[in-house]
Amino acid sequence: MKHNFGAGPAILPQEVLKQAAQAIIDFNGSGMSLLEISHRSADFEAVMNEAVALVKELLQVPDGYSVLFLQGGASTQFAMVPFNLLEKNQKAAYVDSGVWASKALKEAKNFGEVAVLASSKDANYTFIPKDYAIPADASYLHITSNNTIYGTQLQTFPQSPIPLVCDMSSDIFSRPIDVSNFGIIYAGAQKNMGPAGTTLVIVKDELLGKVSHKIPSMLNYQLHIDNGSMYNTPPVYAVYVSMLTLKWLKAKGGVAAIEKENIAKANLLYEEIDRNSLFKGTCVKEDRSKMNVCFVMENPDLEKEFLKFAQEHGCVGLKGHRSVGGFRASIYNAMSITSIHVLVEIMQEFAKKHA
Repeated sequence: MKHNFGAGPAILPQEVLKQAAQAIIDFNGSGMSLLEISHRSADFEAVMNEAVALVKELLQVPDGYSVLFLQGGASTQFAMVPFNLLEKNQKAAYVDSGVWASKALKEAKNFGEVAVLASSKDANYTFIPKDYAIPADASYLHITSNNTIYGTQLQTFPQSPIPLVCDMSSDIFSRPIDVSNFGIIYAGAQKNMGPAGTTLVIVKDELLGKVSHKIPSMLNYQLHIDNGSMYNTPPVYAVYVSMLTLKWLKAKGGVAAIEKENIAKANLLYEEIDRNSLFKGTCVKEDRSKMNVCFVMENPDLEKEFLKFAQEHGCVGLKGHRSVGGFRASIYNAMSITSIHVLVEIMQEFAKKHA
């Protein structure tokens, strides 16, 4: 058995994979593959409608918000957000908490002034910037809720006097959130929600239509809203698997229930990292992510040996991002606590070998 700790595309529930595999051959007994049916058909419209309804139910999305399934990954949202919200003579506020936050603010500079309110770059992004002033005259504040490369996560969200935009690509659906506190939430699917290929966007309707410049059709939120995420051919399979994953999450008891599992998994692994003399965490404890657990070895010379040892025992995807090294255990919603126990036992066994 493989225990997949990869950061993304990431682990999906086995029952979802089985249903998705069957749909490739015969979708809903139609005698046709899901990959062949028209996205304008009643069958797929039902899939899209159910996916949207599940997002609204699981996150308790209030009235006045639209839910979209788009393409281009979260990276396209780096441009879509300022294109739709930022005038050239205005400014946007950003918090630089990691590589993806840095890329988002760099993209926004193509559209207007960007005020970087705080950054942890000088500390190699080992903590989440806090206690910064939010300018009331900015068009919006952009934050990143979870930083996959560095293993940091916002434990609480800022109370913002301006629209709050959040990249939740790697922790959406992992814990309850109050959507009404946000202007836009976006997330690539390939961590907690489905396969790579679609991006979830939740946007407050009243924020749109206020910029004076023309927005290219594919980057216009309102156009996608008006067309029910089907202005062009949507990523049919990615949306379908996301819908199945959201059904799976609902059946488990929803976001509040999965949060309890995620806390238990993270606590178990961090306790071993802190207890085991061979390992140490890489970020400040108060900002530790419950989705991406990053750690290194006290003796870097043992890292290759441990990685090989873990792989031999079925734990794959543990190698840290090339920019930071070490190890990264991504423990998204679909990972069971059984896999965490296996990794902990491997760490303990490896420590005995080098006692």
